[in-house]
This record gives sequence, C-alpha cells and structure tokens, in this order.
Amino acid sequence: MASGGLQLLGFVLAFIGWIGIIISAALPQWKMSSYAGDNIVTAQAIYEGLWMSCVMQSTGQMQCKVYDSLLKLEGSLQATRALMVAGILLGLIAIFVAVIGMKCMKCMEDDEVKKMRMAVFGGVIFLIAGFAVLVATSWYGHRVARDFYNPFTPVNTRFEFGQALFIGWAAASLTILGGAFLCCSCPRRETSYPPTRAYPKSAPSAGKDYV
Repeated sequence: MASGGLQLLGFVLAFIGWIGIIISAALPQWKMSSYAGDNIVTAQAIYEGLWMSCVMQSTGQMQCKVYDSLLKLEGSLQATRALMVAGILLGLIAIFVAVIGMKCMKCMEDDEVKKMRMAVFGGVIFLIAGFAVLVATSWYGHRVARDFYNPFTPVNTRFEFGQALFIGWAAASLTILGGAFLCCSCPRRETSYPPTRAYPKSAPSAGKDYV
C-alpha cells in the first residue's frame, strides 16, 4: 500500500508539472522589459516569449506578434524551443507509460513484474522531460541575466525574468520530483531462501547403566 501511495503521488506531481510545462511554453512572458535605472517611467511594457513578442499599453491593452521567420531567430532561442517541445512530448509519452504501470489500473494485472517496470520506465521518461525543461529555462534565464548585466546593453532594452520562466522552473521541478517518486515506487524484492532441509532425528541409543 505504501508503494501504491508513493506511485500515485509521483504521477500526480509529474502530471501537474507537465501541465505547467505546456503553460510556460505557451506564455509570452519569458522575459519582460526592465524598469531599472533611467527606464522608470514608460507608457508600455514589452514581453518576449518563445513564439511571439507582446506590447502592453498603459491602458491595459496587449498586442502580440508572432515571430515572422524561424531562420531569423537566434540559435539559442531555437534550441530552447526544441527542448521545451521535447519535454512536452516526452511528458505525454510518460503519462501513457506510467498509467499502464499504475497499481490502480487493470492493465497487465497478470504480470506484476512487467507492470512495475512500466511505472518505473514512465518515471524515467518524466525525469528526462523535466531535465530537458530545466535546461531550457535555465539556459534562457542565463541569457537574460547576462544581457541585463552587460554594460554595453542600452538601459531601455534590458529585460528581466518573466512569469513564464518561473512557471517553467516550478513545472520542471515538479516533473522531476514526480518521476523520482515513480522510480522509487517499485517495491524491493524479498530475498527468497531455499527451504531448510529437515533431517531425521537420530533415535537415542540405549545405554547401559554402570555402577
């Protein structure tokens, strides 16, 4: 029962993390215009994401524009896109694999060993997906921080971390944690020892009493 509860907890955490990965990849707020230094008073806020850039006016109206050409994008942005998409696809595969191995499901009930292996395999895929997203978000965040502290970057073109980046970090952590729980949910095999051999008891020898 304990391993079943750990398995269910791991699946729920990983699934929530996977949903967070999708939300993070879709949001345009991966980086937002900075208000540090002389750029304090501004009539608009600029957001940039993986797929589009948006401008929010002081009236609250937001206008977004999808990036025109894939070839014009920076190589690091294309790599971040690829890692996020890979994380989403791997998470989807991990969901199907882990569901088959869940103890609450009726699939593969006749073979408990294969069923447990499917759950562990799903956890491993969740781990790979989480690490892919963690690399993508950390790499993107490093670029944002590097450009922000670069003295040659104009003050009015500096960006800070956006909400989508924090969602991505949290989602990757949940996915990794859930995958680890799934991998640890496999119960240890009990060591089987061969049955002890019963030896016949030797009949007591009739001894003579000596005086």
